[in-house]
Formats: sequence, structure tokens, C-alpha cells
Amino acid sequence: MSQTSPDQILSVLKSQITDYDNKCEVEETGRIIQIGDGIVTIYGINHAMYGELVIFETGVKGIIQNLEAKTVSAVLLGSDYGLSEGSKVTRTKRMAGINVSDKMIGRVLNALGEPIDGLGDIEADDFYPIENEAPGVTARKSVNTPLQTGILAIDAMFPIGRGQRELIIGDRQTGKTSIAIDTIINQKDKDVICIYVAIGQKASTVAKIVSTLKKYNALSYSIIVSSPASDPAPLQYISPYSGTAVAEYFMHKGKDVLIVYDDLSKHATAYRAMSLLLQRPPGREAYPGDVFYLHSRLLERSSRLDDEHGGGSITALPIIETLAGDVSAYIPTNVISITDGQIFLESELFFSGIRPAVNVGLSVSRVGGAAQTKAMKKVSGSLRIDLAQFREMEVFTQFSSELDPSTKELLDYGNILVELLKQPLYRPLPLHEQVIILSAATQKVFMDVPVKKLKSFCSDMMGYFEIHYHDVIEEIDTKKVMTDELAAKIRQGACEFKKSLPNT
Repeated sequence: MSQTSPDQILSVLKSQITDYDNKCEVEETGRIIQIGDGIVTIYGINHAMYGELVIFETGVKGIIQNLEAKTVSAVLLGSDYGLSEGSKVTRTKRMAGINVSDKMIGRVLNALGEPIDGLGDIEADDFYPIENEAPGVTARKSVNTPLQTGILAIDAMFPIGRGQRELIIGDRQTGKTSIAIDTIINQKDKDVICIYVAIGQKASTVAKIVSTLKKYNALSYSIIVSSPASDPAPLQYISPYSGTAVAEYFMHKGKDVLIVYDDLSKHATAYRAMSLLLQRPPGREAYPGDVFYLHSRLLERSSRLDDEHGGGSITALPIIETLAGDVSAYIPTNVISITDGQIFLESELFFSGIRPAVNVGLSVSRVGGAAQTKAMKKVSGSLRIDLAQFREMEVFTQFSSELDPSTKELLDYGNILVELLKQPLYRPLPLHEQVIILSAATQKVFMDVPVKKLKSFCSDMMGYFEIHYHDVIEEIDTKKVMTDELAAKIRQGACEFKKSLPNT
């Protein structure tokens, strides 16, 4: 009988120490029994969960969407090339999610959180599920901090607060995306991370948005999540959830996040296509019965957390496209009922040159003045009523030839307000400029300025304030309160500037 050498005993001990942490892993696998149109029926993975990520033998991922008696159905997150009946499917035992990281800022990602901008891979810091429970009532804080859009018509009449969901709704080509992009550009130096989710857009449109954000130095604090029209419906379906998972990562770190969903009409259409292929029963307009829940569970994740939970926030700007201004259609009414207000853009106003084409009557912010600075609240208090009176009077007087002085003054003042609320693209206004212009307007300083020259007059007046009344600008930016003395100072400065001009 041969004796075991000390070296052999040592090698056995070494291998036992090395293999100490190695555990026996059981892999649960199944086989494809039917495949077609991006929908896969799988047999053999009986313990799979709804929403679980599975991996096919080609490396393509899928999400379990239907749980039946003997089989499960999954949607493919990619091409079905190389897959056929009998192909192997492996459970991951974790819910569908994406890798998240601080390094995502300034990048363009696909619906799976992978970079598509050719600037290299992103090292993951954490993993977040794309479907996450919304924060409870006790974890939330009231919405009272403004998120400035830089658009005078919105900041004055329909203020948006951090943690709010404000819907942007209107027909195609009425400037919905432009409002969202202007808001992103206006977040420069405000410590807000912006996420733009493009659902079913043309790739060229997304490229144009990326170049616009680069041009205005806004990409340095923005993330683009793109699922273009060429992507299969399941990828378009998960893209807003992926974008929200990234937003939640930053919110839980105490950051303020702005997320734009452009647009949820296409998202609902992608979900409808997917549901019909999964043979779910269709309901109104052929949408599945849970299409309301589709958007409510997404938008409910936007909130402002209290200090105990980190104090971060997600502000959502979902976009909905209407057909011929029909806000009573299925998806628009659903999303209107979920959100905290809507900005309604009208084709008629857009084509008549009023841009942004905000319909003052149909637009509303349910947070209202709670998310407005005191200075803005004071100067914009009567703006909506003044515009409503002007619109009413305009209709009554369009056929009358002679007007009494008070009616003429009301119409002139209304025309001035309409002109002031027009704003060019990618030119968001800082708070002090908005307050000074509105304060001068409500104090009737612009009454004798020709409407056509009003824009250049305001621009030159702000230059005058920068030089001669810099203390006014500083007071508005720091204290954010409008006192009677400050209003008098603004009037004085505006009148001084007006006198300094030739022909006035």
C-alpha cells in the first residue's frame, strides 16, 4: 500500500480551500415550441415569473409576458434570427432591468440601457428593475419648488413644480417637442439631470435633438434613451420604463430629474401591437384592457421624495399627440386623468403665428401657484383673466367699426400680452427677465409701443436694466419676491429707457 506524500495532501487541501465558495447551481431551462412576430411560446420553465428576463441561446433577451397553464409567452427584445422551435431558453431569475451609472450622463442609450452613440461601453454602478413600485404617500413631499421652463406663457400661467407630471398635448407639428427641448436647455446650471425618452421617433429626428442639445451645451447634463420606429414593439414598450429606472437611480441619490416621454401615443400603439400578438382580448380602439395601468404605473413613479428618503425628485413631461384636436379620444383622456395638468397646443394658434401655441383656456396646472416664485405669482396674477377678456372682446368687436376708449385700451393691452407671450425656439428666458417684462406690461408701460417693435424694445430694455438697474435683477434672482418698491423701480427703469429712445 503506497503512502500519501505531504505534497499530495497539501494540493488536496489547497483545492478544497479554493473551491470552498463554489456552489452547485441549478439552471432552469426550457424549449421554444412556437415563435413568430417577436412572440415566443416556451415549454419547461414552469417557475418563471411575470416580467422576468430570459435569455435565448443566441444571446437575445426576452421578457415573460403571459403565464399559461403549461407554457409561458415571452416578447423578444431583439432579432429572432437563429431561433427556431426547440431552441433553448434559460431563466435569469431576476426581473427585467438595466445597468445604471453616473457615466450615462451625456450619452445616447437604447431601450436596454446600452450606449448607441459609438463612444464606448458604460461601466455599471448598479442594476435597477425597469418596473418598480411607485413611492408611497408617506415617502412623498408636497410639490412647491418651481422647475422653470424658461417659456413665459408656461412659467407665468401654468407653473411646473419639481415632482409634478405635466402633460404636453396637441396635434402633430404644433411644437410639443420644442417645449420639452426648451425646458431641457433652460435647466443649465440649475443642478437638474434631464432624460429625453424618444419612443417610435425617426432616428434622424433623435439625431437632430442630440445635435441641438450639444449646440446649447445641454447634453452635459442630459441622457437620451432612444427606441426608434425601426425597433420592434417590445423595445418601444420598455423604453419609457428604462428611462424611468435611470431617473430613479439619480432620484435616490438626492438629485432632481426631469424626464420627457416623447410620445406616449406611440408607446400605447406599440403596447397594443404587442398585446394583440400575445392574443390578449382587445377593448376600446383595439387597446388591451390594461392600457390605463400601462401609463398610470409609469407616471406615478414621478414624485418628490421627502428628506428621509433622500429628497430627490422626478418631474415628468409626457407628450401625447392628438388627431384633429380631439382630446376626448381614449389615450388622451387616460393620460389627462393621470397627470397634474396639461399644456394644450392648438394648430390654429400655431399657424396664426402665436408660438408657443398654448391654448390658455384648455391648459391648466393642478399644482398652480404652489410651485411658483412669489415674484412671478404677483406679476402674473391677472394674466389669464386679462387674456380671456381680450379673446372675448376680440370676438365681439371684430364687426364693429367704432370702439369706445376703454374697449380700445383693453384690445391694445390684450394684443401686447399676446405679443409678449410669443417666444422663439431655443431662447428660454431667465426668471428675472420674465418678471421684469410682465411687471412692466401689467403697469401699462408698453401701451404706446408699436406691437411690431415690442420684441426688440423688450430685448433692448433688458440690456438697459443689465447696465443701470443690475440691483433689480439681483434682487429678483436672490429674493424672488416682488415688493411695491421693486415694482416702482421696474416701472421707473422702463420709463427711463423709453424716454432715452428716439421718436418716443
